[in-house]
Amino acid sequence: MPRIRRDLAKALRLLDLSHAELSVAFVGNDRMRRLNARYRGIDRATDVLSFPLSDGAPPAGQTSSFPCPLPLGDIIICVPTASAQAREYGATFREELLRLLVHGLLHLAGYDHEINAYRKKKMREKEKELLEALQTMA
Repeated sequence: MPRIRRDLAKALRLLDLSHAELSVAFVGNDRMRRLNARYRGIDRATDVLSFPLSDGAPPAGQTSSFPCPLPLGDIIICVPTASAQAREYGATFREELLRLLVHGLLHLAGYDHEINAYRKKKMREKEKELLEALQTMA
C-alpha cells in the first residue's frame, strides 16, 4: 500500500492536484459486478470504476486556505479483473494496477473517454503521459 500511496501522490502532483484526497478500494468480481450494474446499468464486472464527489473537474492547482484537502472521490479496482488483464497484456500486476489507478484518477479529475472520440484521445494521451512520468520517477 505505501507504493500505491506514493504513486498516487506523484500523479496528483503531476495533475496539479497535490492538495486533493481520494479513496481507493479493492474488490472482487461479485462486488464489482453489483457496483457496475447499480451505477452504470451494466451487469458484469469491470476493471475500474470512479465516483467523483463533484459534477465537474476540480480546479487545477487549487490551493486552500483551510487545512482540509480537496476531496476528489473514490476509485474502485477489481483485483481479479486487473490480474487477468495483466496476464493478457503481458504486464506485471503492479503495472496494470498503476494503469487502472491512473485511469480512475483521470476520471476523478474530469477526463471522460466515453463522451466522444476527441475526449477519448485526450484521456489516452494524458494517461500515457502520466504513466511514463511515474515510471521514470520510480
